[in-house]
Amino acid sequence: MKSDLTGARVLTGTIVDPAGVIRAKQVPIEHAGVFRNQGLGASPSWNVFCIDNTVAFTPRFGVVGDLRLRVDPGPARSLGDGLSWAPAGFFTQDGEPAPVCARGRLRQTVEALAGHGLSALVGGELEFVLTRGDGARWESRCWNAYGLAATLDAEPFLLDLVSAAAKIGLPVEQVHAEYGDGQFELSLSPADPVTAADHIVLARVLAGRVARRHGLAVSFSPLPFADGAGNGAHLHVSLSRRGLPVLSGGDGPHGLTGDGAAMIGGIVAGLPDVVGVLAGSVLSAARLRPRRWSGAFACWGLENREAAVRLCAATRGAVHGASVEVKCVDPSANPYLATSVLLGLALDGIVRGADLPPEVTVDPADLPDAVRLPAGQAAALAALECSPLARALLGEELLEATGAVRHHEVDTYGKVDLAVLAERFRFTW
Repeated sequence: MKSDLTGARVLTGTIVDPAGVIRAKQVPIEHAGVFRNQGLGASPSWNVFCIDNTVAFTPRFGVVGDLRLRVDPGPARSLGDGLSWAPAGFFTQDGEPAPVCARGRLRQTVEALAGHGLSALVGGELEFVLTRGDGARWESRCWNAYGLAATLDAEPFLLDLVSAAAKIGLPVEQVHAEYGDGQFELSLSPADPVTAADHIVLARVLAGRVARRHGLAVSFSPLPFADGAGNGAHLHVSLSRRGLPVLSGGDGPHGLTGDGAAMIGGIVAGLPDVVGVLAGSVLSAARLRPRRWSGAFACWGLENREAAVRLCAATRGAVHGASVEVKCVDPSANPYLATSVLLGLALDGIVRGADLPPEVTVDPADLPDAVRLPAGQAAALAALECSPLARALLGEELLEATGAVRHHEVDTYGKVDLAVLAERFRFTW
């Protein structure tokens, strides 16, 4: 996106913390230069804020010290009515990138790929549930999964959302009613990994802002209502080596090259270790279940929507060429961290020449030896913290911060009724 602050009176800079929550600071537009160059103060505790606003202090993240929150002016956008937005990152007082910065970590991963002659494109799919302004269910007069009637009932909101996205250059490729009552999906065009994660954040900001204008609200919770459908935040990932795609044009299954097979092998093998990043919240496990199209099994298959890794081959219908869709990601994930660990798993697979597991061509829930992803928050967190690979992908600071906020969720809410959790955290993300 090209920077444009026309008409802006206030600049909002956002980060996403390890709990997946978007947090922000604002300045009058006259002080945008300070926000860009020197940055605004932010306590290290910003990295251990929890979903209920508890602060999960650790030896590294306490009451002493300060970080600087600096916006990146390149993707800045004027959102209208005087408000503008830009992604931000954490820096030290001396201006160096802070190791706990998720956006900075993703940049490092992109650089690591480039060191091996690889580049990536990532596209986000965002599911959300539309509610009334007070958080109660929004009801279509006739809800059918993927139905036209449901879309027409939400027409004023959806038209404004698409128009607002076009006005600011946010590349929306699809918008449609989803499976669950009141559920819709936005699909974003593929972009370089950092831009793609920025797009995901901006799309969530924009959807919430447009909904408010219509007296509505949007929930990006993994499970907005205990008896309803869960929201995914699927990521489509493709890699190229020196301009040539690795997921097509080869002599492997469905046109995979050797790098493409190793990429999928690395992702499938590493998913159980990093699901605590991709779907690690107190509500994630309620969504990540078999026969829900949520990708609950660590396996891959061509167009297999129950596999965590769905291969979309380079067919005539694939506008952007071949990609893998990682389906287990949900909106409680930090999109910068989620993208970074997936690309890290792909690179790890390519570097070590990971074997491509056998393709799963049926519902993996029907296979007795299918590898289920960790089925609860505590199990996902334990797998994350015990994994040397996850530690290498995240770094000590981000692993410590992620563990702190998720342990608080396990300890505080692990035995709370699901309906209570769904209501309390409906709009946290």
